[in-house]
Amino acid sequence: MTVAQARTLMGLVLKLYPDAQPTLNAESPFQILVAVMLSAQTTDVAVNACTPALFQAYPTPAAMAAATPAALEAYIDRLGLYHNKAKYLQALSAALVDQFGGVVPQTYAELTQLPGVGRKTATVVRTDAFGVPGIAVDTHVSRIIKGFGLVPQRATPTQIQAYLEHLMPPDTWINLHRALIRLGREWLSARRPELPPGADWQAFADYYRPLQRRATNE
Repeated sequence: MTVAQARTLMGLVLKLYPDAQPTLNAESPFQILVAVMLSAQTTDVAVNACTPALFQAYPTPAAMAAATPAALEAYIDRLGLYHNKAKYLQALSAALVDQFGGVVPQTYAELTQLPGVGRKTATVVRTDAFGVPGIAVDTHVSRIIKGFGLVPQRATPTQIQAYLEHLMPPDTWINLHRALIRLGREWLSARRPELPPGADWQAFADYYRPLQRRATNE
């Protein structure tokens, strides 16, 4: 696929979801940080079911830092990896209080200093909490970009992010990230991938490798 074709493809994604919104319910930078951390290896629906009670009990970094991991577990025990997540929530809250005065920082360098915060989480916090352009790469984004052969199969999330941010203008980055996630959930799922209808989309059918594997298996 040429660079021009790749840009056309990303344009189709943006056209399909012109105003994609975050799917995690959160109202402050701290809540966004907590919700994104909790979303690892679980669904946003499950996270949204847990966070209202969690945020009511622990509304600030100081309150959460003062809690024990065991106390936090009671609010998130329906989520995968909840033991580790509770430890990270307490530790990152303590770090926010001790290092940043209880305020969520905005830079990659500072965010990734926090316990349990990697580049993807930092990117989502920067985009959703502060409106800083960026493309977070989760499993959906990685599957789609690799599936179309836009990056090597061994490409890391950081490499995929760099590719997409070089490919597309910054004013598209936030919506593109959210739109690719929706495309991965609603159309190009891992189990039953389908392209959205229309000739513009079908022109890319031969490029999407999971579709070819599925056709062979069927």
